[in-house]
Amino acid sequence: MISVDGLTMAFGGRTLFENISFVINESDRIALMGKNGAGKSTLLKILAGAQQPSQGNLSVPKDRRVAYLPQHLLTEDDATVMEETSKAFAHIHAMEAEIEELNQQLTTRTDYESDSYMKLIEKVSTLSEAFYSIEETNFEADVEKILKGLGFTAEDFDRPTSEFSGGWRMRIELAKLLLQKPDLILLDEPTNHMDIESIQWLEEFLIRSGKAVVVISHDRAFVDNITTRTIEVTMGRIYDYKAKYSDYLVLRQERREQQQKAYDDQQKMIAENKAFIERFKGTYSKTNQVQSRVRMLEKLELIEVDEIDSSALRLRFPPSPRAGGFPVMVQDLSKSYDDHLVFKEANLTIKRGERVAFVGKNGEGKSTMVKAIMKEIDFEGEMTHGHNVQIGYFAQNQATMMDENLTVFQTIDDVAVGEIRNKIKDLLGAFMFGGDESLKKVKVLSGGERTRLAMIKLLLEPVNLLILDEPTNHLDMKTKDILKSALQDFDGTLILVSHDRDFLTGLVDKTYEFGNKQVKEHLGGINDFLAKKKMATLKEIEK
Repeated sequence: MISVDGLTMAFGGRTLFENISFVINESDRIALMGKNGAGKSTLLKILAGAQQPSQGNLSVPKDRRVAYLPQHLLTEDDATVMEETSKAFAHIHAMEAEIEELNQQLTTRTDYESDSYMKLIEKVSTLSEAFYSIEETNFEADVEKILKGLGFTAEDFDRPTSEFSGGWRMRIELAKLLLQKPDLILLDEPTNHMDIESIQWLEEFLIRSGKAVVVISHDRAFVDNITTRTIEVTMGRIYDYKAKYSDYLVLRQERREQQQKAYDDQQKMIAENKAFIERFKGTYSKTNQVQSRVRMLEKLELIEVDEIDSSALRLRFPPSPRAGGFPVMVQDLSKSYDDHLVFKEANLTIKRGERVAFVGKNGEGKSTMVKAIMKEIDFEGEMTHGHNVQIGYFAQNQATMMDENLTVFQTIDDVAVGEIRNKIKDLLGAFMFGGDESLKKVKVLSGGERTRLAMIKLLLEPVNLLILDEPTNHLDMKTKDILKSALQDFDGTLILVSHDRDFLTGLVDKTYEFGNKQVKEHLGGINDFLAKKKMATLKEIEK
């Protein structure tokens, strides 16, 4: 369907990838993988036509529609949610208006024999054929269906887009993209601002649509559920696996082991030949052999081993100060904003050492409960902290509370104590602040970079209750693994607000579900909770 031939992309004296070629077939669902900076987002922009390659060709048939959702996007503020989303059909309305206008010209003109009149007839005919080939669509019903699937309520439809956060605006753009029914859907980190239910809906939509998809995502479960093929961008080239992500990891490991063996064998052969040359280079009887081996080494194509990110860091939290048996106790807690009830008479009892997840749709009160536990808001009911509770709290606004005049390195150097001080550079590198990045001042960092820096600060402070609100939104898979490993070793109490199933798996032993103005307790990990939810959904369908 779409072919990439000999693509090269270079800028700033650096080549991201060179002479890569592949084909995207109908119904292919491809995960684009590679470490940060490998060129994944750049390749996606080239596929979308938003960026031109240095060399090479991209062939897209004229009758194929490509739709692209970038990672950072802002919806305009001049429309309601329904109006903005309905702009997905602007091209159809424009086509209809153009046909009407051309038909009007045909009825008023009298130069029936002229070339321009004949061309006008041809244009109307071609446009009409294209217009009437579009499937009959109930635009408004389709818009409602997509918006509800992505988590919007009927009450949201008439609200101005300016009232919504960046994450919700991103969902509006995603809705517009899906409504266009493109032949190829390009998605760059689509799940960063979505709750578990919306992600599951998106998975099912992409699988059912039968359209081609190329996705960059750090959500392992999402990638594994939707993709059937993996293209890895590494060291300027690509590897194409006809396998989903988890299978690709196994195949990649096998490939690298084979490369390493071939590399080791070649290095041994080179060393033996160099030793022979050094030993006999002045021996007349061996001159031909020496020269032959010199020429052979000069022509030898050296085997490269694909980069393996060996900077994985075993990060440990400082030991937790001893706390009472029940760090958090919530009894009959209710919270309203004016006439809007968030939840009513919620009860939570969190024991020392427990690891709990807060899950549910966005807007159902997860972050509100966290703010109540932090005593940042007023509420009705009781909320008690146990003896000697010392809280480490990560929320999105933590990123705005750092000294903007310090560098990244100074920010961490100020809070690091003990053995970790010798590993500050490794720690910063693991969170994508390696090299010169560590010398940047906080004031020039993007929102995502500030979030990562705030996370590092939190990991260095001795606490016994950790509350993390969406900690993985701006972390790649390797960095998430480092954080998850550290949290598994954490000896205190943990509250996690997250939509990332892979991250939560094996990390929590109790789940609180927020929804329908209630907070429900589910014993067991996130997979137990999701299994229950799936069963409940099936029963509802059967009813």
